[in-house]
Amino acid sequence: MKKYLSFFRVRFHVGLQYRSATVGAVVTQLPWGLMECLAFCTFQEAGPAAFPMELSAVVAYMWLKEAFFMMFTVWGNVDQELFDMILKGDIAYELCRPVSLYQMWFARVSAARIANAVFRCVPILAVAMLLPQPFRLMLPDSFQTALLFAVALLLAVGVTVSFCMLVYITAFFTISPNGLRLFSMSAVEFLSGSILPIPFMPKAVQTVAELLPFAGMMNVPFRIYSGDLSGQAMLWALFLQVFWLAILLAAGMWLCRLAEKKLVIQGG
Repeated sequence: MKKYLSFFRVRFHVGLQYRSATVGAVVTQLPWGLMECLAFCTFQEAGPAAFPMELSAVVAYMWLKEAFFMMFTVWGNVDQELFDMILKGDIAYELCRPVSLYQMWFARVSAARIANAVFRCVPILAVAMLLPQPFRLMLPDSFQTALLFAVALLLAVGVTVSFCMLVYITAFFTISPNGLRLFSMSAVEFLSGSILPIPFMPKAVQTVAELLPFAGMMNVPFRIYSGDLSGQAMLWALFLQVFWLAILLAAGMWLCRLAEKKLVIQGG
């Protein structure tokens, strides 16, 4: 475990070095988050009876989505170097290390996502908490809610990274991973609630989406924070996060072992 923590720490420090990109992202995401809040405020005024969430919960969801964007996005935070290692044969150097390839890459991808989100989330959340109503991000209503949000957030990172690991590993079995990348990006962006919160989807789509692993990526922690998800529904959502995390981890490790057994690297 100590060696994987070292991989995590090294990759985390690398991610913290891109401060100019972080500043640019914050400047972009703040007005974007405000525009999303404005849009939902308009929808709520036009049809409050059909609005499935409290406006304050939607506002919190939007700001949290922008603050933790790099932690959960698939298309915006792809580790292209992993694909290149597989396609160009540099994976041979990785296999020479006396460590588990899956666990090493899992630590690497997790560290990159968390590092990219650390510098972005603090200024975005700070500014969002200073805005006037109805655009202000409110604090969780209790310490218990904040604690459950933190637990759900960690589980969401695990689900996101374990799903991305499956996408990376499939590059072992394809000539080009671009097709699967594009498909998985589209599926995750829609079904995770990144484009539209899941409660705003049609009932049939919402029922299916909440059972899939994508709902555990950002939908669950953000709705727990805002108070939109509580009681038995919250416990069920947390259970599904743990369930899908276990399934995705097991599938990823099995697929990685299979890829290592069948891998052939030509050249010298």
